[in-house]
Amino acid sequence: MAGLVTTFGSGAMTNSIRDISDAACILAIGTNTTEAHPVIALEMKKAVGKGAKLIVANTREIDLVKDATIWLRHRPGTDVALLMGMARVIMDEGLADTDFIEERCENFDEFKKSLKAFDLATVERITGVPAKKITEAAFIYATNSPAAIFYAMGITQHTHGTDNVIATANLAMLTGNMGKPAAGVNPLRGQNNVQGACDLGALPNVYPGYQSVADDAIRDKFERAWDATLSNKPGLTVTEMFDGAYNGSIKAMYIMGENPPLSEPDANHAIEALKKLDFLVVQDIFMSETAELADVVLPAASFAERDGTFTNTERRVQRVRKALEPVGDSRPDWLITCQIAQKMGIKGFDFDSPSEIMEEIASLTPAYGGITYERLEEGGLQWPCPTTDHPGTPILHVGIFSRGKGHFVPLEYKPSAELPDKEYPLLLTTGRNLFHWHSGTMTRRVSGLNNLLGEAWVDISPSDAEKLGIAHGDRVKITSRRGSVTARANVTEVSDKGVVYMNMHFAESAANVLTNPALDPVAKIPEFKVSAVKIAKA
Repeated sequence: MAGLVTTFGSGAMTNSIRDISDAACILAIGTNTTEAHPVIALEMKKAVGKGAKLIVANTREIDLVKDATIWLRHRPGTDVALLMGMARVIMDEGLADTDFIEERCENFDEFKKSLKAFDLATVERITGVPAKKITEAAFIYATNSPAAIFYAMGITQHTHGTDNVIATANLAMLTGNMGKPAAGVNPLRGQNNVQGACDLGALPNVYPGYQSVADDAIRDKFERAWDATLSNKPGLTVTEMFDGAYNGSIKAMYIMGENPPLSEPDANHAIEALKKLDFLVVQDIFMSETAELADVVLPAASFAERDGTFTNTERRVQRVRKALEPVGDSRPDWLITCQIAQKMGIKGFDFDSPSEIMEEIASLTPAYGGITYERLEEGGLQWPCPTTDHPGTPILHVGIFSRGKGHFVPLEYKPSAELPDKEYPLLLTTGRNLFHWHSGTMTRRVSGLNNLLGEAWVDISPSDAEKLGIAHGDRVKITSRRGSVTARANVTEVSDKGVVYMNMHFAESAANVLTNPALDPVAKIPEFKVSAVKIAKA
């Protein structure tokens, strides 16, 4: 992806959290930061307090809008048009960093040609954002350096999510906002150790450290280390696995710490797929909705009951230390995995501790090569950290991009896979709430959090509510082509006309029953953020 292929392949921040408050400009797009990443939102607010300009691009009037210099309320799914429109203004007004482009980038002429399709009249028509505001935002971003871009799943969970991310990289390179403090392109990861999971091979096309399964030399390295024969073909993504389970090509699943009946798009399809399996193992700390469907449930230890590491959104590897003894017969995930492998007669799973596993990681994963438990006792380290005397890397792409030259990518606007029509006239987008987390497996068990938010609400604009005869607090039925759920109506200006919003945390009103499983062709991520729905009183 663009010039930042190795970084965005992993979805990691190019810069550090401690940099944020020193930014002169922040562009927050597709992120409800105060709700989903409140610590990072505080750093953004510190920057604003020190004089930084804040551009918020979001279809909803999120809390961060209160601190914004300018708010771009674009239609869901139109991020490429908005970002390329800003790039067009920057080019037309002579605001591009030509020295940076000439010295450090390539394919700029082709990219420049693609901007012709994004004149302000066209971008305004697609996004719904007035041309004047697009121009103002472009000037703010291009003339206040260092400028940092932050995004979350609001731009990745689309059938053109890859293009959305590339558009942010294009914009950063166009203005020279890469490889320096308080700048860069910074994805905000959705879970506490999802970065670490991706880093260490929990993706279908790479081994740990984003080393391709298709590369013969890399595969040979892992085959020798693991004394095993490995395939050169990428595996399936999660959504593709559920299709396989549904059609019978996958017979068994082993699910650890995931709750697909709430987290998968078209959730009813995911539930039916799980029921069709011959054998389902679920490893979790609670009896989740997924565990209820399992043939075998393995009780796992929580973060507080085990040793290990988490890698956070800024690529920082940090120690996790056991504070409590595991409850009952629950065990750490690594130990359960090793014990099952040993029972199956598989070699190489005779680890006695997480530190031994980290030693193997360092030996096979260049970016983690210098990370040891001994070093982590003194504090976290940011990868790449290739040797034991390396201090870690707070800022990526300093002086040179990891691929050599940053590669500009021409883009075109592609509509979302499913748009409103006469039968389903509203557009549903989904997200998270400050008080609950993901599918609610943990937070819904906390009475205090349920007192703060104990049931699902659907945000609907006053004009849409009036048209449908819906009052605040009414129980309503939300229906898409995939199913229906009920929730209470929250009539609010936070939602734009024609757009409704739901949180994903509530099993009794599972928003992902409604969402579209259509995939981005490159990243294979589903289009959670754009689904056509209709609403009526329940």
